[in-house]
Amino acid sequence: MASKIIIAIDGYSSCGKSTLAKQLAQELGYRYIDSGAMYRAVTLYFLRNNIDLTDHESVLRALPDIHLSFEYNEETGRSEIFLNDENVERYIRDMIVAEKVSEVAAIRDVRAFAVAQQKKIGKKKGLVMDGRDIGTVVFPDAELKIFMTADLEIRVKRRFEELCEAGQAVAMEDVKHNLAMRDYIDSNREESPLRQAEDAVVLDNSNLTREEQLKVVLGWVQERVQEKKVLTDS
Repeated sequence: MASKIIIAIDGYSSCGKSTLAKQLAQELGYRYIDSGAMYRAVTLYFLRNNIDLTDHESVLRALPDIHLSFEYNEETGRSEIFLNDENVERYIRDMIVAEKVSEVAAIRDVRAFAVAQQKKIGKKKGLVMDGRDIGTVVFPDAELKIFMTADLEIRVKRRFEELCEAGQAVAMEDVKHNLAMRDYIDSNREESPLRQAEDAVVLDNSNLTREEQLKVVLGWVQERVQEKKVLTDS
């Protein structure tokens, strides 16, 4: 596929955004950037260093000490996030981080910090990024914007199974409460709230397998690449 585009995937928690983004990146030979992992890593740093989220000055002082990068792990076949040269992929998935990440991501200075890094990464095409404001704030000119959603009960089940597989003992009701709370915070925060971009296509994967949704989205990618080629040639 000669012409490369930017694919922005937004949507609610536990809709499988990262799974789809990774599949697309592998299928297309694109780079994958997990924006959610970036906010989780910042949250982990704040928790480890007892940063008071209500203290604006403390947050501002902490941000310059946070260095994030993604490195490809040949064993897992995926990019993993590093916080100050430490692979924190396993730690950022803990419930204690999940309970705070939406609150951290709602802080204006944290978002500015992350978005600046994301925009820099996206200067070259051939990129898939998922998050909450990728198509609306980070890459408003992305050639393909996807807004993912799924039934809440299905998302709760997916998240519960993911945590159990990771060896975490959690109650289903706690997972449901966490997701509902994150949905509310993400959708109602003042800074870059979760919303569907006007030109985004909606992907409800409540009843789709991973293979089925990948096939649908690859069709959309082919359409956008062809459109870009026509514009470039004209």
